[in-house]
Amino acid sequence: MVFLVPLLALHQTSADLTKEVRQDLMREVVTHLSAMPNRNTNNSTLTEAAEYIASQYRQIPGLDVQIFKYQAPEGQRVPVQKEVVEVVATLKGETDRRILVGGHFDSINMQDRNLNAIAPGANDDLSGMSQTMEVARVMAQHKWKNTLVFVAFSGEEQGLLGSRALAKKARVDGWKIEAVLNNDIVGNSASLNGQSDKHHLRVFSEELPPTTSRTSTVPAHNSRELARFIEWNSRGKIRGFGPKLVFRRDRFQRGGDHTSFNLEGFTAVRFTEVFEEFTRQHTTLDLVKDVDFSYLANVARLNLLTAATLANADPAPAEARMDPRQSHDTIIRWKSAAGKYLIYWRDSISPVWQFAREVDASTGEAKIEKVNKDDTVFGIGAIGGIPISLG
Repeated sequence: MVFLVPLLALHQTSADLTKEVRQDLMREVVTHLSAMPNRNTNNSTLTEAAEYIASQYRQIPGLDVQIFKYQAPEGQRVPVQKEVVEVVATLKGETDRRILVGGHFDSINMQDRNLNAIAPGANDDLSGMSQTMEVARVMAQHKWKNTLVFVAFSGEEQGLLGSRALAKKARVDGWKIEAVLNNDIVGNSASLNGQSDKHHLRVFSEELPPTTSRTSTVPAHNSRELARFIEWNSRGKIRGFGPKLVFRRDRFQRGGDHTSFNLEGFTAVRFTEVFEEFTRQHTTLDLVKDVDFSYLANVARLNLLTAATLANADPAPAEARMDPRQSHDTIIRWKSAAGKYLIYWRDSISPVWQFAREVDASTGEAKIEKVNKDDTVFGIGAIGGIPISLG
């Protein structure tokens, strides 16, 4: 039997937040910033854009807004080493465990390599940056157990420079990041070749790298399980809209800011629209008129559902393991704790969780009767938290 009443109650709370999303506010931000000639990381226009973004965040009560500075090294797309800025807005919770939501705001024109070339970058990636700001606005109206961090990354088009700098700082400073939701190119529901999908948002996640071992100096991330959690947590919560899981790091031979956090051992995924229009990317044609703001509103709702649920979750179980003895049942044990956990399971060929059972965390043990661990993958997590896969 599956017991999900408390989880559904939590879903209801986070689902209510989705009603507060406003398209007009996202449109206003995208319109203002895309009207600038460009936001190239090398230019003063980027700093101007960062100041505007920071000013918008400062109008949201409860946020601590900082201009984060880092050095962009000389390289193929950076003629001279320089100091660059990006915006970090923090909504402090009761704990120092953090959920990070972000998107980059820099733009580039790859057809004209002149640094001052026109590059509106409305969809790539003011769509992701503006929905992040909208998520912050909604979440700041409520109190949360865990801390929320909202980031407008820069330097993405020069090689993930801003996210690399922030991820390294997070690792050095010991940030307890539970999840990173990176939104990049999330405002276009159709391509010019006739393909369209208003109902899904791709979620890219990578498995643990093959070099991960007990001697590795980089902690193991849990990104694939974050993707499965996003799918499980959002089922039926946004009418006509949901995630499409893609089990790879990113689009083919391309990258995004979530990978900077993966490489530092943090759990991170990328959100991207299903059908990108490549002729608009990195050109003068990435215009606000082609952003589908009703689609973007659903992207914000999916981010809200995920971030709000994680923001009220307790820590993951410690020392969770399965009893290795042969049995028709599966016994799972963990170090006893207060509260409630969920035990998840799925057939070994299913990409997503199929069942879950609530258990009392203080017991330290649960038996899933007549479910064979030979054929089944199990996981365990705090209610509202990312499950740990047990194999």
